[in-house]
Amino acid sequence: MLKKERQAYIIQQINIHNKVLSSDLSVQLDVSEDTVRRDLQELAEEGKLIKVHGGALSKSFHFTLETNSIYSLPEKKRIAYKAVELIKDGMFILLSGGTTIRELVKALPPDLSATFITVSVPIALELLEHPTCEVIFLGNKLSKTAQISVGAEVIQRLAGIKADYCFLGTNSLDVEEGITDLEWEIIEVKRAMIRGSQKTVSLAISEKLNTTQKLQVCKPEEIDILITELDPSDPKLSPYIQRGIMVL
Repeated sequence: MLKKERQAYIIQQINIHNKVLSSDLSVQLDVSEDTVRRDLQELAEEGKLIKVHGGALSKSFHFTLETNSIYSLPEKKRIAYKAVELIKDGMFILLSGGTTIRELVKALPPDLSATFITVSVPIALELLEHPTCEVIFLGNKLSKTAQISVGAEVIQRLAGIKADYCFLGTNSLDVEEGITDLEWEIIEVKRAMIRGSQKTVSLAISEKLNTTQKLQVCKPEEIDILITELDPSDPKLSPYIQRGIMVL
């Protein structure tokens, strides 16, 4: 595989999943980790990603991200508009992080009166702009990669919550494996968020469907609602409907 092809694949994977590991890319591309690291360094120097220890992050993790730099923004806006329809006055809503969740917050009606609880710094800051909604930020040690609070204290505080909905930004979703991710501390927080809500809503652009990562966040049967940019009648969603997941 030529360098341009390798780097195009890396950009595609980081756009879809937000984070890539050098070790995974080495296997997928059938090259050495040194080759992957050189590719990541070059892409970082070109401003296409953020290189971190062991891999790289999407630039969407940066606070000052310009809207026109968000990958699949029209699809994420479509998902956000669908998700907002579920939220009513008086509800308590748990929100994870990510650019799709950010679009959900931006799409909230200005007269909505609900309480939002989040572990995400960027999402909390976005919620502060809403004129009538309450914002509760569960702070503790921050994950620099995902910009969310992690650790035992956050998990303990989530255990005392019973929200109406938990909206999860989703990195990978598979009909057999459920939601999967890469970082253990983040997964533990997402699991606590699922336990702390009556219904779990997975927000995922369709490119994330039928993909898996190394660690399981939850099983398919723990997902109540799946929202993508696709029409619910799309054949790609049929397997998820057959597993008892409501698709919007």
